[in-house]
Amino acid sequence: MIGWHRLFGLSLTDYFTGTDYTVELEKDLSLKQQLLDVVIIEKKAGKPPDELPDGLKNLASHNLLTYKSHQESLNSWALDELTGHYVNYRKQISPSLNELLPVRDFRLYAVTTMYPRNLADQVPFRFLSQGVYEVRWGSRKVRIIVLSRIPKVERNSLWLLFSGTAGKIRYAAAHYRERLHEMSTLINQLFVKYNIEGVAVMPYTMEDYRRDYLLEHMHKLPPEERLKGLSNKDLLKFLKERLTLEEIEAYLKELRQRRQV
Repeated sequence: MIGWHRLFGLSLTDYFTGTDYTVELEKDLSLKQQLLDVVIIEKKAGKPPDELPDGLKNLASHNLLTYKSHQESLNSWALDELTGHYVNYRKQISPSLNELLPVRDFRLYAVTTMYPRNLADQVPFRFLSQGVYEVRWGSRKVRIIVLSRIPKVERNSLWLLFSGTAGKIRYAAAHYRERLHEMSTLINQLFVKYNIEGVAVMPYTMEDYRRDYLLEHMHKLPPEERLKGLSNKDLLKFLKERLTLEEIEAYLKELRQRRQV
């Protein structure tokens, strides 16, 4: 079964599909294979994302993310690793060590399901918005995004999938707009993983998700689109259950008059 970190990275890959950013997962930054969870890189072509989730609205050219699931803690060592990854990554992509890309081209993010209380006791957290904080770590600022505290609104559906809270997860599944067909499989795997680990998301399935999505967006379709796929028999049955005999007779009379014209 796919692990939390890869599920998180693949979800970000789906989210940024078709935009002017590309996503790289588990990037190897050293000979000892120290893997950075996710890098979001600005491309020269493509359109900007329609609406970014909370905490990502300050994206730079290169955005380094570390991620901690509901079973992990974001601690000082994790931030040490993140800043170390930043140093190695900046060296690797710069023209040379004497010509490093500017600091403004980089952002550091620590995304965590649970609020890191121990870390907050060690270093001041600057509140930016609900669930989003900033800390100074060495010479760099790190933006901390706490998924369990992120507001339950549609733009945050990606984050809410990893919030560890059953109600928010179900909301996210119903509202997340997938870009790649494979994302539906990932969401199913996410549900199974939560269920195994004691977060009672099930029995909400992809069938439930598709039904909720259709119900929520059906009103946006024109009537002829909504009726596609229904047989004449089904349409008549639907009308018979909702119209009075007088209404049906009046409609038939109107129809006959139109045909006579």
